Amino acid sequence: MPHIEVRDVSLAYDTPAGRVAGVQAASFEIEQSEFLCIVGPSGCGKSTLLNLIAGFLTPTAGEIRIGGKPVNGHGLDRGVVFQDFAQLFPWRTALGNVTFGLEMKGVGKAEREEIARNQLRLVKLEKFTDSYPHHLSGGMQQRVAIARALAYNPSVLLMDEPFAALDALTRDDMQRLLADVWRETRKTVIYVTHNVAEAVYLADRVIVMTPHPGRVKAYVQVALPRPRDPLSVEFLEYQKELLNHLGQAAKVDANGGTP
Repeated sequence: MPHIEVRDVSLAYDTPAGRVAGVQAASFEIEQSEFLCIVGPSGCGKSTLLNLIAGFLTPTAGEIRIGGKPVNGHGLDRGVVFQDFAQLFPWRTALGNVTFGLEMKGVGKAEREEIARNQLRLVKLEKFTDSYPHHLSGGMQQRVAIARALAYNPSVLLMDEPFAALDALTRDDMQRLLADVWRETRKTVIYVTHNVAEAVYLADRVIVMTPHPGRVKAYVQVALPRPRDPLSVEFLEYQKELLNHLGQAAKVDANGGTP
């Protein structure tokens, strides 16, 4: 059985101009421990689809299952990391941010702090346990957010363009770190990005979405050994393949149908 099943999922919004489709008839499956990236142009419904899987939104049609069970609201089987640095509590230290979910679960102080320290060690922040978010760089804040999402041991990690606001060098470092964390934890990851090179670097498989409304346009299996070399010919060929699909997606939007 696939770990995650998305079956003909659609979401429509009511607006003053009428009903607008955000995601339309999206269907795909994700295997246990698979790293899946979702790419597409701005406004194609990538984040909407992630929020549907997270349980923050309810589809107007279709069904999402995780571990064979229907998704009905957010659950502790899913950890979420957003782009916004403000997702951390500014009044809590790095350790305090990571322990928060465990605290809400009623885990004892000693146990939750041990778990949090282990997660901060995983993201290479063991020396910054007592630092507050405003003392940390953007990349370090995102490391704390990843550690917090992993602390209560969800089976699925959902990430919505978590590195988009970082500078290029920090983003490269964070991609390498995330690849290491995934290899260590073997979580099932769904990662939304508009960056094609990032998708090729991280993903086992990439879903390409069309814009307005978001439909699944193509699936691309990235059969490259890890760690990946972004300068290799094979890496660049995968980038070209994804860009070609994205170009076709743009034609679909412009022509109102398949080119």
